[in-house]
Amino acid sequence: MKVAFYDTKPYDHEAALAAEGAAALQWTFHDFRLTAETASTAAGAEAVCVFVNDKLDRPCLEKLAATGVKLVALRCAGFNQVDLPAARELGIAVTRVPAYSPHAVAEHAVALLMTLNRKIHRAYNRVREHNFALAGLVGFDLHGKTAGIVGTGKIGRCTAEIFRGFGMQVLAHDPFPQEAWATEHKIRYASLEEVLRVSDVLSLHLPLAAGTHHLLNRETLAQMKPGACLINTSRGKLVDSAALIEALKSGHLGGVALDVYEEEEGIFFEDHSGAVLQDDTLALLLSLPNVLVTSHQAFLTREALSEIARVTVTNLGMVNQGVFLPETRL
Repeated sequence: MKVAFYDTKPYDHEAALAAEGAAALQWTFHDFRLTAETASTAAGAEAVCVFVNDKLDRPCLEKLAATGVKLVALRCAGFNQVDLPAARELGIAVTRVPAYSPHAVAEHAVALLMTLNRKIHRAYNRVREHNFALAGLVGFDLHGKTAGIVGTGKIGRCTAEIFRGFGMQVLAHDPFPQEAWATEHKIRYASLEEVLRVSDVLSLHLPLAAGTHHLLNRETLAQMKPGACLINTSRGKLVDSAALIEALKSGHLGGVALDVYEEEEGIFFEDHSGAVLQDDTLALLLSLPNVLVTSHQAFLTREALSEIARVTVTNLGMVNQGVFLPETRL
């Protein structure tokens, strides 16, 4: 079976080819993203493998269907980039990797918080210039503080448990609470308003959908505890970037750490070091001393890449039978 693999980076290539069953597939690797404009490059393939910034809207899917593509295999958990009704109408199956390594993302979220809070990134740059002064590097103890977890899927639960290990109180918000888990780990579910109001640290772990787009906006950011830190390793569009900058400039927020950004497409995963950054909002965020940004790398561990490749190759191998792993089918 022929597979067109898009938005490929070296680590994707290596992990895919190392997965069991990969040798039975005929791969074509593309370093560009899949869009309606590039869909013609899938000609001859029965399946396409895509990532978070590929854009599979109706025009793209119609072109894929016309070339004979039967499967869109997402190598990620989120699927907001795919027009699912159009895919069903066109007879294209869509699969994803619902849980590759929740620990990878959870640990990165906590690493972001620790780096932001204790100014480790700034201290690292200072000592490389032989500047050993400590002024401006004061952080705060996590022990005894309150962490708010919005979204208690596998990643949110892992993150909450790590925070509990620091001796933090944890409040959670989710429309589908996991009460048994919460009781076991001494975590309390609360309304979003309460979580925003009392959390010293707020960490987002929920998918992007119509009801979560700009969940944090001017009004909800104003409800957050003054001086609180915000961590987002989920989806960039959960946060209104313009409102976030206002909250930072006013001093209402103590700090922000982002692994995602709402207009990251075409910026993240690429090297722009030799060019002028054209996104003024992102450039302003990067210039603020209490903002830390990483380039959507929370998933990037050996274990996660291996599991992503394993599940994706398994689904690709089932395309002819039309029977996929139940938890991966959308």
